Amino acid sequence: MDFETIVSWLIPAGLNLFRGLLVLAVGLILTRWITKLVEKRTSLSRLDPTLRGFLKNLLKLILYVAVILTAANVLGIPLTSFLTIFASAGVAVSLAMQGALGNLVGGLSLMLLKTVKEGEFIKIGDYEGTVKSVGAFYTDLVTFDNRRISLPNSTLTNTPVVNYTREGTRRVDVTYSVSYASDTDKVCRVLEEMVSANTSVLNDPAPSVVLQKCADSSVDFTVRAWVKSSDYWDVYYYMTKTGRRALDEAGIEIPFPQMDVHIR
Repeated sequence: MDFETIVSWLIPAGLNLFRGLLVLAVGLILTRWITKLVEKRTSLSRLDPTLRGFLKNLLKLILYVAVILTAANVLGIPLTSFLTIFASAGVAVSLAMQGALGNLVGGLSLMLLKTVKEGEFIKIGDYEGTVKSVGAFYTDLVTFDNRRISLPNSTLTNTPVVNYTREGTRRVDVTYSVSYASDTDKVCRVLEEMVSANTSVLNDPAPSVVLQKCADSSVDFTVRAWVKSSDYWDVYYYMTKTGRRALDEAGIEIPFPQMDVHIR
């Protein structure tokens, strides 16, 4: 192979490489521009935030694949050969990407079934937090202490999910223990006045005070109050702190574990 032959081969190959890289660069820029343009569409802003985020990620994935295929074609790789190679390696790729494909299918399932939505507070396994986004492969949660947890979508579709927000209201249950010498009616009256004084507690259903259990060293009363989901923790901490104070001010004894020993 002489020098002229090598040059005659290198020049077209170099031009194809330059065209391919140019198409790849322009394609990536256009992908970002199209994505931002779609985000600004008013019709898209009316969609559910969870669905909107998923569609945005799916659009990016489709555009990236289209850019790569176009760049490969410009480089001189026929799409038929490219697709044949891809199909031949499909089995190996599917096995290697089994987890990713499972997450993608899980993401589609979350979109169709609407198990979780952005802004909802959920618990799945040992993790709980507010749903930040539902992506094509992962769902992001933000915990109370502002940690972000990325959960595979397949986990959400294969594990029971507790949704604390979907129904709009929650019941706050707080238990108070008093001594056996306490006046039962007085305890109920004090706790009822305490919970009724909080304006965040809903009147329908009305709050209630029930005698939960007669334990070994105490009588346990439980206050049940319905609140909006967003007010749950505020009311919970209010009842925990104010209920104890109200019982103390009423002279009702808070017991501690004790044992009577009889010597014969």
